[in-house]
Amino acid sequence: MTEETDQDHRTEDDIRHGLLYSRVLDGHGGAREVHWQEACDWKPEKPGEVLWIHLDRSAEGIREWLMSQIGLPEATADLMVSHETHPRAFQEEGALIAVLRGINFNPGAKPEDMISMQLWADEHRVITLRRRRLQSPRDVMKQLDAGNGPKTAGGLVTEIIEQLVARMNRAILDMNDKLDHLEQIDFTKEHETALDDIAVIRRNCLSLKRHMSPQHEALSAIGRDAPKWFSDMNRRDVREVIARLHRYLGDLDVSKESAILIQDDIDSRAASQSNKTMYLLSIVAAIFLPMGFLTGLLGINVGGMPGVDNANAFMITVIALVAIMLLQLWVFRKLKWL
Repeated sequence: MTEETDQDHRTEDDIRHGLLYSRVLDGHGGAREVHWQEACDWKPEKPGEVLWIHLDRSAEGIREWLMSQIGLPEATADLMVSHETHPRAFQEEGALIAVLRGINFNPGAKPEDMISMQLWADEHRVITLRRRRLQSPRDVMKQLDAGNGPKTAGGLVTEIIEQLVARMNRAILDMNDKLDHLEQIDFTKEHETALDDIAVIRRNCLSLKRHMSPQHEALSAIGRDAPKWFSDMNRRDVREVIARLHRYLGDLDVSKESAILIQDDIDSRAASQSNKTMYLLSIVAAIFLPMGFLTGLLGINVGGMPGVDNANAFMITVIALVAIMLLQLWVFRKLKWL
């Protein structure tokens, strides 16, 4: 189920309050859909139930609702609806607050155009907010609707984090596929196209690392000081995600270095081809220099020019010029210039 399909189920009240979707986890991997008013009035009816609300933070009244309904301090509510996207994570009165980033795979978007997502969670409720469409929460929702999703608030938070980081690998694999293709192409025919692709890859690598390095720090903060309601498995999952993200950041460095090596190879081949061309032009110029001198000398309009009255003078001159050229070619080959 995509977000567009899920939005078909929304009521006017849901749309007005920016509710994208909301689920009550049953503690067994499944969930049931709830709408805005039921989510606002929700209280656990059975052991293990957890409420997850996914909101559009650009909707009006979200900040006020977070303060009045959830009881967030004003500063925290401001952070949850802010366009400030620098990743961070901290605890406040037993709740986990985090600002995270995900890869933008929306049609026509660039991978480095990251999408931020704010998260607030306690033992019984998880609230996520975003401004633009983000695939990772939808994937988690699909798992819940299929009955094989997370069972606890800690499991839901770690699953969302895992999905955000896992999608980074897809962007890296796409870049590596392009690098593999670039290594196989004929640079003499696709020189400009290859340079454009390499520039895009290098820019993506730098941008992704600039955005994801702070996310590594945010996840490390969660791992060091996980909420008490995180289980041991949740803590292990967070540590595994941190290790995976660290590997991905290393892969970005490798991809960037590979792009630099390919660009250096292209530049080296282009310089070598240019040198060969200049060398060939120099040889041609050296061959025609003495012949040009002779023809120029014979072309001056002064008295006393030899052969003026000789009918065979032109043929003799041509033969002499050909002989000079052949002599030069022999000398050049002897000197290994050709």
